[in-house]
Amino acid sequence: MKRYIAEVIGTFSLIFCGTGAMTINEVTGGDVTHVGIAITWGLIVMAMIYAFGDISGAHFNPAVTIAFAYAKKFKWSEVPKYIMAQCVGAILASALLWYLFPDSEFLGGTIPKLDEIRALILETLLTYFLMLVIINVSTGAKEIGMMAGIAIGGVVLLEAMFAGPMTNASMNPARSLAPALLSGHWEHQWLYMVAPVIGAILAVMTCKLVKTDDCCDDC
Repeated sequence: MKRYIAEVIGTFSLIFCGTGAMTINEVTGGDVTHVGIAITWGLIVMAMIYAFGDISGAHFNPAVTIAFAYAKKFKWSEVPKYIMAQCVGAILASALLWYLFPDSEFLGGTIPKLDEIRALILETLLTYFLMLVIINVSTGAKEIGMMAGIAIGGVVLLEAMFAGPMTNASMNPARSLAPALLSGHWEHQWLYMVAPVIGAILAVMTCKLVKTDDCCDDC
């Protein structure tokens, strides 16, 4: 139970701070800035890895959980429970932002500036790069240690910095689901559910190609 609670709290913190920065930027007319938003995402990811990595593994992302299971580093039977915890945490965060900032239209939601196919490709690549780093710096299915926090938080910051203006750099189905649910903006959300999972699984497949045969057999 502690693992699931950690995933709820960690995902809540991630979504509250990350989409919160986007929401505040929206309602203040740009006071946070794009750079500020990217830094916020990177720092909160890093902080939550340090806080909960040794408890739940600090997944905070259904695509990451599915990829760890595909890599045989995490039990498939635990996947639905982790995803449920992540979605609960994300929805609670968006609900609180909706209460705090009722003038916000999007609540930090993911709305692509590209057509759907190009946005799908970009989100797939973003998640691919993220998961490639995660699986190589993690211990089993746990994102723990100084290296994991800095590396993963850094990748999130980097990708939010350069790709945020195009797709909002979701890389996380729960992160896209919660603002869409509370704001009512469901446009193009299918691609934010599909692309991260595809990208994360492709990253695991790449890992198997370049590392030893038993690199993905720690479960």
